[in-house]
Amino acid sequence: MTSEPESVRPRGPLPAGAHPLRRAASADAEAEPGAGRPAKKLRTRHVTMITLGGIIGASLFVGSANIIRNTGPAAILSYALGGLLVFLAMRMLGEMAAARPAVGSFMEYARVGLGNWAAYIVGWLYWYFWVGVIAYESVVGGGLLHNWFPGLPAWTGSLILLGIFVCSNLISLRTFGETEFWLASIKVLAIVVFLAAGILYILGLLPNASLSVSNLWANGGFMPNGFSAVLASVALVLFSYFGTEIAVMAASESENPAAGIRRAANTVIWRVMLFYVGAIFVIVTIVPWNQLPDAAVIAPFTYVFNLFGLPGAETIMGLVIFTAVLSVLNSGTYSASRMFAALAEQRLAPSLIAVRNKRGVPVFAVIASTVGGLVATLVNFIAPGSGIYEFIMNSTGLVALFVYVFIAVTQWRLRTKMSPEEQSALKIKVWLFPWLNLVLILGAIGIVTIMMFSESGRTQVYTSFLAAAALVLFWPAVRRSLALHKPEMPSIKPAPGLA
Repeated sequence: MTSEPESVRPRGPLPAGAHPLRRAASADAEAEPGAGRPAKKLRTRHVTMITLGGIIGASLFVGSANIIRNTGPAAILSYALGGLLVFLAMRMLGEMAAARPAVGSFMEYARVGLGNWAAYIVGWLYWYFWVGVIAYESVVGGGLLHNWFPGLPAWTGSLILLGIFVCSNLISLRTFGETEFWLASIKVLAIVVFLAAGILYILGLLPNASLSVSNLWANGGFMPNGFSAVLASVALVLFSYFGTEIAVMAASESENPAAGIRRAANTVIWRVMLFYVGAIFVIVTIVPWNQLPDAAVIAPFTYVFNLFGLPGAETIMGLVIFTAVLSVLNSGTYSASRMFAALAEQRLAPSLIAVRNKRGVPVFAVIASTVGGLVATLVNFIAPGSGIYEFIMNSTGLVALFVYVFIAVTQWRLRTKMSPEEQSALKIKVWLFPWLNLVLILGAIGIVTIMMFSESGRTQVYTSFLAAAALVLFWPAVRRSLALHKPEMPSIKPAPGLA
């Protein structure tokens, strides 16, 4: 990817109502007309379903059991508080993205607002996170296939799944979108059916059902383990939500980026409340929290569907959970590859990674991201006792918090550099600025503090900071490389005062 020399970049004062990121977009568009643009973009229905289903993963269908068992009915509060932090981050990201849609998303904005160092750190951590997710989901998917087909080794199933989704992402952007549309549709349908049947069961309107609202307080109270357990669970809940930003990234490659970004930013709160908080409410209202089986025995959704009298509930939910795994593999490959390509376009990664084919797919970024997940997957099977796989999983634990803090700080800095006219022209605006930024930042710090009080939490904190520290060690070399190639580096021209 090339750009015109700095001397031909648009200069002069910013027009009234022109956001710094809009000026950046204008500069890039004049320097590179049509460069790297996919021939076919995502349609509105693709972005809509990615927005709806992006936060629904196996962590909801299975992992929610542990949170309920540790927190009691107050798990509803844990999911609501975690959802609030996600909503704030998405609102801040939406403000920036509506002004300048970018595939690199928050990495791109961090570069404009804070500098190359911030883009380097947050971009690489985000890519590393999704590589870990690709490995984890392929291992889980391989295990599910092995359970259904005992003759198929788990590692073979994992490799098959990795192969399927690297091909899905390599074919075209539209193929990714179509695949995710149908996978997300299945997840959304399962949740909608669960919620509808759950409300009827709670009200005693299904066979063998009776009014069960009292389960919210009848077994040790609504908050049997205290408010500290609620806060401690927020740390786990937050990672279930990570992935909402995929909708903004996908919207930037859609036929109508501005509309898609506004939809993603504005609807995240009701998606969280409906799909997560609503589902948890149904579970803890129907089943006494201290009688919910361990997820290793039976997933909570499967258990509740059995109570509904759904024939073949275990098989059906097994397929839904497998669909969720496939969806995360698909969207994870997309997210990792787009972030990797965006890093390369800013010379924060090898330039080869930025190369796109005629359909606009960053081929080498897709392959490299999948290879990263493949290596981690094979390590799990070949050397399960080495601790390498566990380190990779633990060291991605704080990436969500790192990203949210970078989003809050970047949006804060960009907003403070804007004139009143520029602020009034914003299509999406963060309310109560900058107090909600402080809420998000302090919330992240609070979660890290809470994690330090448990052994598993401390492990995630230490390994995550170790991974970040490793990136910091390489930054001087990357900075020297940027200085050597500065005339060729495609850049976003920030507004006066942001340089």
